[in-house]
Amino acid sequence: MNLAKQIEKYIREEAEKLIERHHNYHNSLHKEHERLSKRVNDAPKKEIRTPDYWNIDKKFNPFYVRRRAKSIALSIALKIQNGEYAPNDPHIKEIDKPGGGKRQLTIYQIPDAAVSQLFYTRLLAKNRHRFSSFSYAYRNDRNVHFAIQDISVDIEQDARTFIAEFDFSDFFGSINHQSLFLQFSKNGFFISQEEISVIKAFLAKREKGIPQGTSISLFLANLVCWKLDNSLEKAGLKFARYADDTVIWSPDYAAICNALEIINAFSIEAGVSINAKKSDGISLLARDGSRSEIASKPDFNFLGYAISPTKVSIKAKSERRIKKQISYLLYRNLIQPIRTKPLRGLIIPSNNRDPAFLSAMLQVRRYLYGGLLHKEMAEYIRGRRSSILFKGAMSFYPLLNDEQQLRNLDGWLLSVIHRVLKKRCDLLLTHKYDLREAFPFSSPRDKLVIQCRRKLVNGKGLMEIPSFMLIYKALKKGLNEHGIERVMNPKSLQYDY
Repeated sequence: MNLAKQIEKYIREEAEKLIERHHNYHNSLHKEHERLSKRVNDAPKKEIRTPDYWNIDKKFNPFYVRRRAKSIALSIALKIQNGEYAPNDPHIKEIDKPGGGKRQLTIYQIPDAAVSQLFYTRLLAKNRHRFSSFSYAYRNDRNVHFAIQDISVDIEQDARTFIAEFDFSDFFGSINHQSLFLQFSKNGFFISQEEISVIKAFLAKREKGIPQGTSISLFLANLVCWKLDNSLEKAGLKFARYADDTVIWSPDYAAICNALEIINAFSIEAGVSINAKKSDGISLLARDGSRSEIASKPDFNFLGYAISPTKVSIKAKSERRIKKQISYLLYRNLIQPIRTKPLRGLIIPSNNRDPAFLSAMLQVRRYLYGGLLHKEMAEYIRGRRSSILFKGAMSFYPLLNDEQQLRNLDGWLLSVIHRVLKKRCDLLLTHKYDLREAFPFSSPRDKLVIQCRRKLVNGKGLMEIPSFMLIYKALKKGLNEHGIERVMNPKSLQYDY
């Protein structure tokens, strides 16, 4: 396939991806508007928006680009072959960082994003084997969950392990170009002159750094870290690096101190400074009850997980995010429509049925594990069902084994649902609807789970309360039978851990 046809293929794929995303947004907005219209009597009008940068240039608009894909591809291919290609000015979007400050996301026009994806794919295909096996980001043979498994299996073997945790400040925006360009002809990487020309075209208007938000930068990020990875391996250190998030471990304190020197040397050479506020530096990871001569900690956070020598858990920040989303779904369905006077809510429970509670359980279950039913997962766990499709938030954490955390989450979920039902009952009473003896408001906390499971809707257990432990058991079976990649959420690489 010649270059023009390759570019056209990638342009169409990029445009189709964005069109599908827009259609999904439109459909989701429509469904939400319908739900809201049934729930409250003054639902706001549906407002469909398009990204503001679609108006800057037509080549940001996927519908336009799809129609012109062939002619655009021919033009770009000719420029690349003549060494004249330069991407058009991207749109710079600022995103709030969780810890404060802003992160700049570079959004290229669709044809330029397609060129970036094409050359990233080409570069990765012929150079993937040169990257360290301890580098897990931006590859099609490694992923975040491989990193977690490798870390947890290794540190479980020692009662005490020294951990070095490092994070770099503005890693993508600070990379020294000279340090990066030196890698093009060193360390066995295969990079053609055409590819070098395209890479430099994407970096031409920058004094330093690589654009965050385009595919080719993903290859460059791993390329610039090759020397760091190689130095750590030569020093006999175990580590896991996911982009700029790096954790290094060793039972030997002298070895872990050497890791600090290696990190500092890389920081100076690559031009990326260590973020002292987000880097915990060196600490001791000890099993519960194990004596230590310096301050120790029971676990450390990496990519959404909390890892200790004995268990893998959801880190506290991610757990809070899950709780916040569930609480929001319960509030939106059960409390918000009836909390004001006059009554806005149109769904009033009757005949031991509360459609709003049904909607809430459906949405919480869909959020946690993709809407799977208790019966479906139970059959899968017992071997009566050959496979199920894992989706939802919990499929981003397939390697959990902290059963106590999951039991605590089940207890929290039951308690918050029970409290919300009590609050809903009290609010309905203020509107002169006395439902204290009706289901589900009459169910005591200790019987709510079983009563909801027995309450069938059209012959299905749609009212059942989700369970963290149940999805954990199903994920565990899936891991043993099919492996990580068949169980993890397919969007794990894009998830904001």
